[in-house]
Amino acid sequence: MALPSSLLPNRAPTVIIGPIVRGLARIGVTPDMLSFAALAGNIGAAALIATGSLAMGGIVMLVFSALDFLDGELARTTGKASKAGAMLDSVFDRFSEAVVLFGLLLYQLDEGHREEAALVFAVLAGSLLVSYVRARAEGLGVALTSGWLRRAERVVLLGVALITGVLLRPVLWALAVLTVLTAIQRLYIAMRILRAEATEGD
Repeated sequence: MALPSSLLPNRAPTVIIGPIVRGLARIGVTPDMLSFAALAGNIGAAALIATGSLAMGGIVMLVFSALDFLDGELARTTGKASKAGAMLDSVFDRFSEAVVLFGLLLYQLDEGHREEAALVFAVLAGSLLVSYVRARAEGLGVALTSGWLRRAERVVLLGVALITGVLLRPVLWALAVLTVLTAIQRLYIAMRILRAEATEGD
């Protein structure tokens, strides 16, 4: 049986997020407001994690990352989707993920956990690589939306690990390995499409 292209669906069920998005639109919340709120919340989560409040940091990260995942739906619902908004959202997504991992890295270093610190660094590098492969492919005209471990999956796994505590080390190992595998998966898909296009053009 073939492996799924992604561990989570590309979009949350409309029956769940539809009422939330419509409620936000009614009170005048804009997609950019959600993006800025998500960024601020993740910076707060990073500060909590860096100072040892892992569970609270995990909860804050999950809550504000959920807000971030709503901005695209809100933009489509309100007719405010734009390239500028998409650019802002993408940059804030990368920064939000990086700052949370940096907070966790500081915590592990302060505690003298060298293995865990190395794993956090590997997760950060792998996550950036996953995003870069997608961005580079899209710059060449190849749309990549699939991937075993996209940001949504990484946020959920890390959030659960931070809240439970006992799962943190195994989850960091899983994230470190799977982010690299996801980057390889996306690179393979992009290369296959680009080579097929080159063959068709000959």
